[in-house]
Amino acid sequence: MRFIGADADPSAPRIRKLTLAVDEGRCTLRWLWPEQLEAVYVERLELNRMNADRMDEGRMGDVDYSYRGDGSTQGKLKLYTREEYKANNGYPDRITGFGAIQYTVYACLMQEDGPVLIRQQDGDNQGIASAGKADIRFAIRYKSGFFQKRKTVFITVTAEVPVPKEALCYVRKQGGVPLNKDDGTVYPFVSDFAAGKNEMPPVEVAKDDYVRLFFTDGPLYGAAYRLISD
Repeated sequence: MRFIGADADPSAPRIRKLTLAVDEGRCTLRWLWPEQLEAVYVERLELNRMNADRMDEGRMGDVDYSYRGDGSTQGKLKLYTREEYKANNGYPDRITGFGAIQYTVYACLMQEDGPVLIRQQDGDNQGIASAGKADIRFAIRYKSGFFQKRKTVFITVTAEVPVPKEALCYVRKQGGVPLNKDDGTVYPFVSDFAAGKNEMPPVEVAKDDYVRLFFTDGPLYGAAYRLISD
């Protein structure tokens, strides 16, 4: 099994208009099939610590899931035929628990040396489903003296499930509380968040500075978690 880029071959078949419908723990994928295509490979990636780093690096579509030579691939790939698609009126999959699931449907060409999967760059063959959002609650308090020019910020994060450090950031703004991730200076967290209460190391800021937590990527991590200010 190997991958080729669709940009390298303009005539390569492409998956179009992938949609996801979630109902009572069941996700059904539907898409437009190219006329010459008889099979696809469907990849499922759960948003957890192991693949969150890879998603941040490539923003969903640029991760290398190439064949490793031991009969497997880095992603979880399943062969699915056009006939199966017709019989099931789509591609059904069961989802449970918390988190987001990224699906990618690869057009598949059967050649003498094995299947060739088409890697698309347009995103039409990708989608994210939510298996249920886990709550992330945060509290921010400040401490300073009357005649001090700086103050200390104490951040507490209470997570319903473990959360990778890449999911969250804090933003510092002068003169008021930040309204969004781009409304100030962005700072990353240096360690993951365990399930339960997490006390962050104190941060020194100017006396008229304020901070707030945000998702580093709202559409991606917002499908897996709810960020709540206490």
